[in-house]
Amino acid sequence: MNDNQEQYTSQDEQQGVAHFPDETLEITRVEKLRGRDARYLISFGPYELSVLEDVMIKYRMIKGNSFHKAELEEIVIADEKQRAYVQSLRFLERKARTRKEIAEKLKQKEFLASTIEEVLLRLEQEKLIDDAYFAKEWARQRISSHRKGKLWVGQELRQKGISKEHIQNALGDVSSREEWESALAAGRKKWNQVKGDALEKKRKTYPFLMRRGYSSEVTRKVLGTLVSEQNEMLDEEMEDNMFD
Repeated sequence: MNDNQEQYTSQDEQQGVAHFPDETLEITRVEKLRGRDARYLISFGPYELSVLEDVMIKYRMIKGNSFHKAELEEIVIADEKQRAYVQSLRFLERKARTRKEIAEKLKQKEFLASTIEEVLLRLEQEKLIDDAYFAKEWARQRISSHRKGKLWVGQELRQKGISKEHIQNALGDVSSREEWESALAAGRKKWNQVKGDALEKKRKTYPFLMRRGYSSEVTRKVLGTLVSEQNEMLDEEMEDNMFD
């Protein structure tokens, strides 16, 4: 956004059309502003107002058309909603977001609470935000690919504003077997990194898995498997040594 566009947008946000006379005004000029946003400066003689291209087209804001102040007030509100919607789409460009994340982003941009709520409803209707789907995808990815336990993932989802019901459903969709395999892979990697005997490996692997959000039950089961694997390996080495 260049200096001119930023100036016009800032002025619009602060005063809207409050300084416009309470009468019908004719558009005398339409000028496209530079910047990432497709905004236009609409002139009504000495009075100016900038709006997004979508809003300009919707309300047919072309040279020669006339608008009463009350109509322009409606247009200012429509422009704010569209700006909030566009900001949301930009935030969604890189990855999926939750309802709470979008709301917080728009709040930082100082949009009205009523505008934020309306935009969130629109995004939900268009399936651009879906907390239930987000929670399921997040849970499966974090557990399977990032080796995190259900307790960790549940806390992450709570921080992202996901409801208790959606969290329970998402974690319920991840089978015990999937979490077990995730924990075993994470535990085995840590186990092999620790130098020392089995006791030392257990002492460091147990809290490691607990910190990653695996339950004590899953963690104990993993350690039991790792100890068995090490014992089998030692037995095989002893047998090999006996026949050397």
